[in-house]
Amino acid sequence: MSVLPDHLAPNLRVVFCGTAASARSAYVRHYYAGPGNEFWPLLYASGILPVSLTPERDAEVLQYGVGLTDLAKKRSTASRDSDLAPGDFDVRALVLRIQSFAPAWLAFHGKTAAKIVKRSFGLGSEVSLGVQEWTVGGVRVYVVPSASAANRSSAHLEGKPTRLAWFQALAAELPKGPGVVNTSKR
Repeated sequence: MSVLPDHLAPNLRVVFCGTAASARSAYVRHYYAGPGNEFWPLLYASGILPVSLTPERDAEVLQYGVGLTDLAKKRSTASRDSDLAPGDFDVRALVLRIQSFAPAWLAFHGKTAAKIVKRSFGLGSEVSLGVQEWTVGGVRVYVVPSASAANRSSAHLEGKPTRLAWFQALAAELPKGPGVVNTSKR
């Protein structure tokens, strides 16, 4: 049994892939439930979601053409991604899920997951935020900064003033979906 169930369906606008469930998310069995995590407010404020959701309502993302998955399906991280071993990540399974469901975009939530996948493809591990030159299962890749409370510093935003600006830039790339009025700004 996986730590968190995937929320996937065919032909989504975007699938967000994190590294591993936080201890809090694993405990409550919902994505991005850690204290201070701003993932859900950023999805709404950026226009990716037309409604404000909470971790407890994470499965509802499918109604809006958004999916959720992560790389470590068998265990969560106690406090940080570095606590996990390379064997905890199943890149092959991620590639198969992405090929099977064929979303328009795969968005890595934070650079760590993107680095793990890129390295496994033999492409090195340098990753910047934004659109990537490589794909996963033929699907375009985007990297947004982690919305974790531990990632509040603006020092790593690579030219954009806020994390929201990166989520808005992703929203501008996405096809419009059900209930989405304006995917560029709120």
